[in-house]
Amino acid sequence: MSARIEDRARAERLARVLISDLVAEWSEQIRIGLEKDDLFERLGPQLERARVFYRARVAEAIADRERIFSFAIVDVMLARNTAVRPYVW
Repeated sequence: MSARIEDRARAERLARVLISDLVAEWSEQIRIGLEKDDLFERLGPQLERARVFYRARVAEAIADRERIFSFAIVDVMLARNTAVRPYVW
């Protein structure tokens, strides 16, 4: 395995790529999850696999390591998803 990421910008890019891949593969389930307000239950296993991969690749020393991943979920999966808006938005 290659060295862990120790640069914040690279950690942010990795988080965005992982979430973008989920959006590409699970777009219909994301749409349904947003409509039914069960997105995190519906995509729980997929999000957890992405988070585990991210944690394995990104050094713990990066400030806000977990927040970076969570922000990618909100920004890439939710804020940029124009296919549907959940009722709370």
